[in-house]
Amino acid sequence: MADPSDTVTLTVESAEGSDEVTLPADLIELLKEGEETPAEVVGDLAMMGCAQRIHATVHHSQGDVDPTIEQLEELTMELFEDRFGVSYGEMTGHSH
Repeated sequence: MADPSDTVTLTVESAEGSDEVTLPADLIELLKEGEETPAEVVGDLAMMGCAQRIHATVHHSQGDVDPTIEQLEELTMELFEDRFGVSYGEMTGHSH
């Protein structure tokens, strides 16, 4: 079993404030690719999580979606592709 004291704490900052997230160091090690830093690993996870949430909101909700939300999804997917070099559909095997 992993040592529970072996953790990594990262700080997320914005103009409105900051937050901390603490994760097991072994988890970060497991998820990293090559020489990625813990901040890069968590940054990738944040981008993936946000892309998944906006995708679900636009493509898997009941009823019509506000055009502003659709534009937000389009921008998020562009930023996703800029970060990862592939589209959300290519990375996840899920596209519409």
